Amino acid sequence: MQPVYFALILLLMIVFSAIKILREYERGVIFLLGKFYKVKGPGIIIVIPGVQKMVKVSLRTVVMDVPPQDIITKDNVTVKVNAVVYFRVIDPRKAIIEVEDFLYATSQICQTTLRSILGQSQLDDLLSNREEINNHLQKVIDDQTEPWGIKVANVEVKNVDLPQEMQRALAKQAEAERERRAKVIHSLGEFEAAAKIGDAADIINQHPPALQLRFLQTMLDISVDKTTTTFFPLPIELFGPFLKGNDSKGNNNNPGSA
Repeated sequence: MQPVYFALILLLMIVFSAIKILREYERGVIFLLGKFYKVKGPGIIIVIPGVQKMVKVSLRTVVMDVPPQDIITKDNVTVKVNAVVYFRVIDPRKAIIEVEDFLYATSQICQTTLRSILGQSQLDDLLSNREEINNHLQKVIDDQTEPWGIKVANVEVKNVDLPQEMQRALAKQAEAERERRAKVIHSLGEFEAAAKIGDAADIINQHPPALQLRFLQTMLDISVDKTTTTFFPLPIELFGPFLKGNDSKGNNNNPGSA
């Protein structure tokens, strides 16, 4: 009876070792005597011990940090850039057969592509056109990982570390740009104010009583202010004879007058 029990226990062990359970996001790449057989899962699958071998692959999106890379931009500025890559396995067979370690291979492709693409960009483009650069990186990396059954969904440049002297230069440039805008806005304000003053002068010239009303309004504003200034209002009409006298003298002195 003991050999029977031993054989039964051995059979049960073989059966239990042959039963594999794969989660919803997992697939099993089955090899039969070293050759690719099929992809199984999810759920319960049977793997014959000694004859078949299973390699488990996850289909979930992998978030991979690309280590900081020293990059020399097209305008000869040295920066340190890191990024994050989102990708997933869409063909488990290719991910296992076509490349030895698809995670390591994808990481290396991301690093080399990051240095290559950003090295062809200007510093201003790297700082301002981030979305366009991200799309370019995603397309290039996805084309290179497609033979491995990997789909790159997104690539995001995270940080761009600039040297201290470059940071100071950019700060000066931004300050100069703000001063330029302030001067332009001030000039536009002066231009509009001068135009309004000219319009007001034309209106007063057409309606002389308007100047008297403005003079009275000014007197009212000064009287409200609590200051020690004393002023003596004089009617503008008093200066009329003097102004006319100056005009007549100027006409008499004119050599062309009769």
